[in-house]
Amino acid sequence: MHVAQFVQRYPPALGGSEAYTARLCRYLAACGDNVSVWTTDAIELEEMWNEANPARQRRCGCESHPVADAPGSPPILRYHPLHFPARRYILKALSLIPLRRWQCLTMPCNPICYRMWRDAGCYAGPLDAVHATAFPYSFPIACALRLARRRGVPFLLTPFLHLGDPTNPHDRTRAQYTAPHLRWLLKQADRVFVQTRAERDTVLSLGVAAEKLVLQGLGVEPGECSGGNRDRARAACGGLGEEVVIGHLANNSVEKGTVDLLRAAERAWSAGTRFRVVLAGPEMPNFRVFWKTFAPKDRVTRLGVLSDEQKRDFLAGIDAFALPSRCDSFGLVLLEAWANGKPNLVYPAGGPAEIVRHEVDGLHAACGDVAELAAQLRRLVADAALRRALGDNGRSRIATEFRWPDRLELVRQTMREVGTEFRQIV
Repeated sequence: MHVAQFVQRYPPALGGSEAYTARLCRYLAACGDNVSVWTTDAIELEEMWNEANPARQRRCGCESHPVADAPGSPPILRYHPLHFPARRYILKALSLIPLRRWQCLTMPCNPICYRMWRDAGCYAGPLDAVHATAFPYSFPIACALRLARRRGVPFLLTPFLHLGDPTNPHDRTRAQYTAPHLRWLLKQADRVFVQTRAERDTVLSLGVAAEKLVLQGLGVEPGECSGGNRDRARAACGGLGEEVVIGHLANNSVEKGTVDLLRAAERAWSAGTRFRVVLAGPEMPNFRVFWKTFAPKDRVTRLGVLSDEQKRDFLAGIDAFALPSRCDSFGLVLLEAWANGKPNLVYPAGGPAEIVRHEVDGLHAACGDVAELAAQLRRLVADAALRRALGDNGRSRIATEFRWPDRLELVRQTMREVGTEFRQIV
């Protein structure tokens, strides 16, 4: 089977959909399938709409060439996003034209890659299926749709919808991820992979036929994320001794809950609770703005981007994991915390709402309620037995509910089945 995989960024870029896409491509290749990746040369998220820092040399310039980034990697076509003065304002004006395909190509958050669109219109190599991910980056997905329709092969889509606060009918995150042009893309797909029952119900409510939906879910490989050195991790944070550590690994930002977590921690500290917050992952502009005015900086350790070994140490070194995010369709890092026996504290929004069971293997705090988030932090810090029970319950689910081979094989078999249907029609 020959598969073209479209995605907005690809490793070494960091991100949940990026990591998932790389894992899927490796799995397909290991099964004997031929995979080509169509993506951008953006490494940092902002490089999709702003020019890269001159200190970082672009991996492939402005041309599209296969790039083997690591031994065993599939062929990778990297395209340089288009940048120009007043880009955001020009694209915003263009995207107001109510033509759905046009809006897919002109939304300001998009990495605009003219050559990707051009090549999707003329690629003549072997092809059996096209798979694309992830919302809200509709430009690469529209290119994928163009290629699939021109070649008469299935178009499969994994949107990773971010559903936001389910109690707020006007939630901005949900509105962004279910905008009219994205609804249009969902309806064009021959199959849509959804990660949770809530995502499935949302896609059904947007008018996508039930027979097109595949409930997939994601997985974790414990050997990849566990076995770290707790003492080394805590020494790297300045020697924490027995101090309780709350960890947070994400794109540090308002959306991922980093700001709410620190505000809640400040409340808990003011009430006399002693613990440290350790942040890991790249820092987004809105977090950097907040950090400038955050007073108790001495109680927070910022580790930045972690290597695989550092990530294992981080997960070994913390006592509980907090992800009060409003924009996670699933939350793979929650499974990684469980693989290390650590409890999760989340907002009941998107995937975490369904994955983490309140008072069973983690705790919930109402979305945006910093006072309740602080109260739940204080519970976790004060009660080691609670942390241990929640973490052990989460770890017990890993081997049976979140197996990568099962989840990836479902995607592969769906590609083959839909491909057979297309050939029969032809």
